[in-house]
Amino acid sequence: MTTIATLGPENSLDWQAARRFKPGADLIAFPSPTSLINAFAQGRADLAVIPVYNTRDGESREFFRAMAMLKGGFWIDNMVLPIHLSLGAIDQTAKLDLIVGETHHLKQCSEFLADHFADISTMATTNLEQDLAAIGNGDMTDRGVIAPEETLKAHGLLIREREVAPYNRTRYAVLGRNPSPPSGYDATALITAPLEDRVGLLFDTLGEFSRRSINILDLRTENDLKTQRMQFYIEAEGHIDDQNVRQALERIENHIIQEPGAIKVLGSFPRVDMRTKLIGRIGFIGTGDMSLWFADRLENEGYRVIMTGRSTELQPEKMIGQVEVVIICVPISATPAAIEKYGPRLKEGQALIVMAGEAEGPLETAMRSCSPGVELILVHNLWGPQAATMKDKNVAVVRTPRSGVLCSEFESFLYKHGAIISRDTPVKHDKLMGVSQKLPTAISMAMAMALRDGSINPEDIGSHSTLTSLYSILAMSRLHAQNPRTYGEILAGKGAGRTIVSDFIKNLIRIQELAEEDRITELCAIIEQNREFLTEDFLKDRMKQSLAVDNTLGRIIKS
Repeated sequence: MTTIATLGPENSLDWQAARRFKPGADLIAFPSPTSLINAFAQGRADLAVIPVYNTRDGESREFFRAMAMLKGGFWIDNMVLPIHLSLGAIDQTAKLDLIVGETHHLKQCSEFLADHFADISTMATTNLEQDLAAIGNGDMTDRGVIAPEETLKAHGLLIREREVAPYNRTRYAVLGRNPSPPSGYDATALITAPLEDRVGLLFDTLGEFSRRSINILDLRTENDLKTQRMQFYIEAEGHIDDQNVRQALERIENHIIQEPGAIKVLGSFPRVDMRTKLIGRIGFIGTGDMSLWFADRLENEGYRVIMTGRSTELQPEKMIGQVEVVIICVPISATPAAIEKYGPRLKEGQALIVMAGEAEGPLETAMRSCSPGVELILVHNLWGPQAATMKDKNVAVVRTPRSGVLCSEFESFLYKHGAIISRDTPVKHDKLMGVSQKLPTAISMAMAMALRDGSINPEDIGSHSTLTSLYSILAMSRLHAQNPRTYGEILAGKGAGRTIVSDFIKNLIRIQELAEEDRITELCAIIEQNREFLTEDFLKDRMKQSLAVDNTLGRIIKS
């Protein structure tokens, strides 16, 4: 039979966590994390279950100190146990003079005690069972006890207040003899040896994770008791067998810390999320490259993703009833029709996320097509499926009066992965897209047409360009090297963005007329007016960027 070492006493919450992990196991109780881990290391138990973190009390320092000395075992799994604490007493109404409880339970209830019993003393006990028996046998009506409801009732106490520490959950580590294999949704925990001081040590360490797009789930420092040197505990997404995780740790150990053997990998295990996730399943309507790009990253976050489209066996109509969130990610011109077709099928409590480069029309259609209980939001990612990550990439989010908790959870997903989020109104979004997408697209197309109409050899342009004029030539080349449909969809989109291109054409004609008439003074006046509108700060910042681009382009041209 499997034996599990856990913290006592028998039937404590820690004991219950071990029982829930493996119901048929033989449990052995120990008084402290250190004694538990030592017993496990000596082979006196096959597994160990020990508390790591509580949402109200924080981390267990004793656990991490003991884990640093662990030999012959690995952190292989986790348990998250909801903790429901109540206040009990012999009498339902008698005045209380003392409240008793285990140390960590009293800490978890500190807000409740401060709000309701600020003038009453508390006493931490190391043997709750004994104290409960004494209170019951002695008829101590002035004593209150903080404990799980089942424990209080088992000793004949009445419940005076339930759920005195809401949102209270404890995470337990499961230790085993052999490493856990990859599950596809993993995390790796490590702890360093006591380290020598070095400027930038933490910054450089985190940089190795960041540049590989490895998210840090937990980070804390601890001073070694003997040397008072700092140790790092890091929990990062990914399995130790993942190439990028292994490379990051090798780089940190050999080049940042510069001490071989300074990193102890405690283990890799299926990732545990202490947050409350309301979304379990996400369905895509549209199976293009961008849908697949997002689907891959959502699956890495533990969401179940269902892809549907014209060519999939499962059709959108069937998928919608199986998910909490539906994402429509189809060409811009097809988005309104898709919303009209599938929006009415969503029910109250679901969310529709529209991924599109235009906001006004799609959101108006969604508001009209979906029932009032369906959450609605538009997300416009300003990167393509060739991007390795969304870190430092721009994304426009247009919330609606119907955007709720499901939409916020998806926004949190974008934020977690480093996207730079802009929150727009529909009109603001479409006007800005007119500036950043429609207008550059129109200019690039018109420029190529002008080259063709003027019989200019494209190969001759570079030798007659300044670095500044090269910007627009590069933009023209990039547009024509990619999928024409994408840019045709951008230009044909409706909404306020169209006015930007129209205004540009009118202003361009006016500028050309002034230039043809040699009205230089008026041209200079327009430039001055524009400069005042753009502001000195804006121009100063953009000039810094331009000079940086000039330096890069200059090096490329020379090479």
